[in-house]
Amino acid sequence: MTIRIVIADDHGVVRQGLRMFLALDPELEVVGEANDGAQAVQLARELKPDVVLMDLMMPVMDGISAIHEIRQSIPEVEVIALTSVLEDASVIGAVRAGAIGYLLKDTKAEELCRSIRAAAAGQVQLSPQAAARLMREVRAPESPQSLTERETEVLRLLAEGKANKEIALTLSISETTVKTHVSNILMKLGVPSRTQAALYAVRIGLVSIKDA
Repeated sequence: MTIRIVIADDHGVVRQGLRMFLALDPELEVVGEANDGAQAVQLARELKPDVVLMDLMMPVMDGISAIHEIRQSIPEVEVIALTSVLEDASVIGAVRAGAIGYLLKDTKAEELCRSIRAAAAGQVQLSPQAAARLMREVRAPESPQSLTERETEVLRLLAEGKANKEIALTLSISETTVKTHVSNILMKLGVPSRTQAALYAVRIGLVSIKDA
């Protein structure tokens, strides 16, 4: 199945470069390009892509605001933040807004394609260093609703970096059911992304940072 992608970056040459990289992979298809955050939100609503690659520094609406808008209005669309500099404020802002991952623009093409596939599969990717840094900065949900036993199992597997298909196989349920459980988990915890749900799982001791 083809993974549909929207590229959001205010530099045409960056969009062109990304499009050329991604065109080499038959499983990936760029369905739209945006040159500012507001246009990215509009295209995400219209095209409902699987993944949006989002630059953080853009005119009209910045990337972090655009990520927040997309995750609030179309939560089934995953967003990967693309940035030129690895600043704590940008990383934390992107994750708080709901990004499932973040990459530097000098990321190799193979790593970019792998990350897009992982995001489309619902796979949270956090290095121990990133998890430790984010744990300090991203607040835990305030008095979240309690999760059912099955939702807790799904959250644990999600936090361990399992994709939807792997979670489905482990629990002998369908991928659609996994997605429903994940939506319920995000709603109960009051967080916009799988990444923040995974951080919550680490915080409450459901998984350790090294397993996340």
